[in-house]
Formats: sequence, C-alpha cells, structure tokens
Amino acid sequence: MMLLYAHSGIRYMVIHAGLAVVAYALMGVAGRRPYDSRMRVLSGVYAMFLHLNVLLGLALLFTRPFAPYLIGHISLMLFAAVAAQIVPSVMRRRPEEERTWLPHLVSGVVSLGLIVAALMAIGAPIFGSRYS
Repeated sequence: MMLLYAHSGIRYMVIHAGLAVVAYALMGVAGRRPYDSRMRVLSGVYAMFLHLNVLLGLALLFTRPFAPYLIGHISLMLFAAVAAQIVPSVMRRRPEEERTWLPHLVSGVVSLGLIVAALMAIGAPIFGSRYS
C-alpha cells in the first residue's frame, strides 16, 4: 500500500515541475529572452520526476492485481514520459545558438495534457486524494 501512496504523492511533484516548465518556457517565449541553461535543467528535473513515477507505477503493476482499465492509464503515462524526454534530449545536442523555448512549451503542455488524461482514465483527481 505504501508504494501506491508514493506513486500517488509523486504525482504532485510531477505536475508542479511540469507547470514550472510551461511557465518558464512561456516567459522565455513572451519575453523574447535568449535561451538559458535553467530551462534545460528544469525540463530535465520534470522528466526525472515523471520517469520516477512511471517506474513506481510499473512496480505497482507487478505487486497488485491487474485491472483492464489500467491499460489506458499506463499507455498515456508512457506517452507523457516520452513527450517530456524528447525535447531535453534534442536540445542538449543542439548548438547553443539553435536552442529555443517553444519546443519546451509545446512538450510541457502536451505531456501535462497526457498526464491529466491518464488520471481521468482511472478516475483519480488531479489534485486531492482518493485515499482520505
């Protein structure tokens, strides 16, 4: 049961980190500021929290009985993890002058949308808890 609480609790760190990525990228796009390393670090932290939550979810999958309605949740969360990881990986390999804010903004919005859809697939609240 403790693994379920950890998986559910880390969701808040994932959502907050995702919102921070979207907000910081939006400020960069709107302010026409030059790309900086904070964006790269912030998007990496977001991807790390999301991957940690995916790993906890996979551990839950092997320790609890499987329910068919979890297929949608699992699929959407895996797609969200991929969407969150692609942009930091690509930006790390680009020359400094070719790095931009917009891919981070799009990736953040898409991955957060997938996370919200994944939570809705299992009937979990985005904020709040089913366990209280």
